[in-house]
Amino acid sequence: MNILSLSALRLRAAFTACILAATLSGVNLVARPDSNPKSTDRALADHLQHIVVIYQENWSFDSLYGQFPGANGLANGFDTLPQFDLKTGYATYIYQTPQPLNGGPDNRFPPGNGQLALPLIPYDFTSYVPAVGTTGDIVHRFYHEQLQIDNGLLEPKLGGMDKFVTWSDNPGLVLSYADATEMPVGKLAQKYTLCDNFFHSAYGGSFLNHQFLVAATAPLWKQPIPSGFQSAWNSTTHTLADNNLTTDGVYAVNTTYGAQTPHPAIPVNKLMLTINDSDPSQAGYTPTIGDRLDGAGVSWKWYSGGWNDAVAGHPDPLFQFHHQPFGYYAHYAPFKADGSINPATTGPKAHLQDEQNFFADVTGGTLPAVCFIKPLGPDNEHPGYAGLLQGQLHVADLVAAIQKSPYWHDTLIIITYDENGGRWDHVTPPMRADRWGTGTRVPAILVSRFTEGGQIDSAEHETVSILKLIERRYHLAPLALRDADPAVDDLTSSLNFSHDHD
Repeated sequence: MNILSLSALRLRAAFTACILAATLSGVNLVARPDSNPKSTDRALADHLQHIVVIYQENWSFDSLYGQFPGANGLANGFDTLPQFDLKTGYATYIYQTPQPLNGGPDNRFPPGNGQLALPLIPYDFTSYVPAVGTTGDIVHRFYHEQLQIDNGLLEPKLGGMDKFVTWSDNPGLVLSYADATEMPVGKLAQKYTLCDNFFHSAYGGSFLNHQFLVAATAPLWKQPIPSGFQSAWNSTTHTLADNNLTTDGVYAVNTTYGAQTPHPAIPVNKLMLTINDSDPSQAGYTPTIGDRLDGAGVSWKWYSGGWNDAVAGHPDPLFQFHHQPFGYYAHYAPFKADGSINPATTGPKAHLQDEQNFFADVTGGTLPAVCFIKPLGPDNEHPGYAGLLQGQLHVADLVAAIQKSPYWHDTLIIITYDENGGRWDHVTPPMRADRWGTGTRVPAILVSRFTEGGQIDSAEHETVSILKLIERRYHLAPLALRDADPAVDDLTSSLNFSHDHD
């Protein structure tokens, strides 16, 4: 039989029937062009006074919402399932995947016993691991993802999305999913707007995508290169060293810690010097959206779970240092060069604050115009160390706090994920004019009175679309090539300011 086994064909038919039934039942699609930019600008100024971004962790769209009624999900992905076998020089396909790993064979899954255990089709991992549990991690680094999505940058392109299993360190989990349709965030998606064509902006993992969320570019490495920091790729032997820096040693792209923000105990020469966001006349000047907002007199905060403890020197075990992008920049770094706390960037009036202050600001009437919320590890849905259900409940609590407050009438809440966490998705990402992306499709949910209930938004978006929306709303200049790129949208086509949705 060909690469689609009988079980795969049955699964495909079931998915197709499900999606067709949902479409016929009245799920609407939305993708409006901006036919009157001036009118849109007026509507933004009149109606949208608060933008709240909730930034979760490590899920592709198909791995959470591949079965969401009406969405472009798993039913449409079977033609992209074939995965090339590196051992045969991409001459043949991989037909089955080994048992998932979790620091070793994960015995919760079907045992391999030396044999190939799981078929090469999407499977629901919650048959083996409850939604409150965790799975193993999956590699999702800068160059790995370029090879996995087969974008042609490192080696000649064969197709698209056809090397996820090929280039994974945990191939047994690559095609796994959990149906989040009836989970707390899934229920918000049912009531408001689910984006099914939203991509994380940069190849790779959390570090770089957090940088893109605030600066739309990769940070420069401006110091001597430590041993093992520079990446390398040999196209003849298909040998990859996917390290902290790009192959030219110029940019930091994989997890790298900042010298003046909370960081693990590692050698000083492996800590990134503070990024220049203060002096345009100096080399390496990289402004952030925070700098633009400050320049325009617009209030903003980055709320991070566990921030106070981390700054005080006793971080929670699941506090993720590289999830705090503003801390890498001179204007917002919480520590001085000598390691002492910087009183100008810390304390009750600082832009970088503990997540608990978000709830206090909502109830106290002091919520800033632009908010970024980064939950602590147990609440961020990262499948390697956090339960999916707990994170979704936490997001629902954040949303509910806004909905129960006077802020609800003029707020847009954007719930999205930093990157795909190494899990497969069937949609080939678009490529931009710069060298950085886009990466794989991730979920995004727009929650507001200005989103029409029960909508599937299939317009093309990416992480930097969030920056472009903020820039458009507050008349701010672009930060980098990506947010200046006209190919990147600003999310306004997904909003309807004539609509009032409870």
